[in-house]
Amino acid sequence: MPQTDKQICIPPELPELLKQFTKAAIRTQPADLIQWAADYFGAMCRGEIPSVRERAEPFPSSNWAELTPELLKILHARVGGRLIVHVEELAQMWKVLSLPTELFNSVMNVGRFTEEIEWLKFLALACSSLGVTISKTLQIACEVLSCDHDTGPARIPFSTFQFLYTYIAEVDGEISASHVSRMLNYIEQEVIGPDGLIKVIDFTQNPRVRLE
Repeated sequence: MPQTDKQICIPPELPELLKQFTKAAIRTQPADLIQWAADYFGAMCRGEIPSVRERAEPFPSSNWAELTPELLKILHARVGGRLIVHVEELAQMWKVLSLPTELFNSVMNVGRFTEEIEWLKFLALACSSLGVTISKTLQIACEVLSCDHDTGPARIPFSTFQFLYTYIAEVDGEISASHVSRMLNYIEQEVIGPDGLIKVIDFTQNPRVRLE
């Protein structure tokens, strides 16, 4: 009889391999994911660098709209300040804006979201599909979340920035938790004013703030 209590050993490199593959798939947005995956891993087996786009590009079908910060801002407004959104409701909002279903599914997979979605986490990953770097991703997120477009530079509460940066860095997996902590401590102590808000220029034009 087959043994049922034999422990299954997971190769230590598997989680990182799958994470890099998923990130590459989100950036490339292949029309045929199965074929692209075969080419991706085939290139790795041959010791070659897989073909990966630096950022998501528009889908060839004219039925889809390209994801933009402006559309994310509309989506954020429709969420209406809620922290949790049900997957079916968010999927319908996404569909109404004619955004690519494949991108929605990719964000869902990377975030490991189920029925109840933490909106800020979903938004952060959606922004990451537009931003090549973490700094650019946070800039987009800040511009989407800011209510100050007509009165000044985009800015958000530092607590929101802290949450987004920590989460994006965790998903990225290439930035140490200690580095994230040092950057957040510096920004909070040396950059943030009494209003508790952080502006885009505070983390994009300050040479001492290195988010990557």
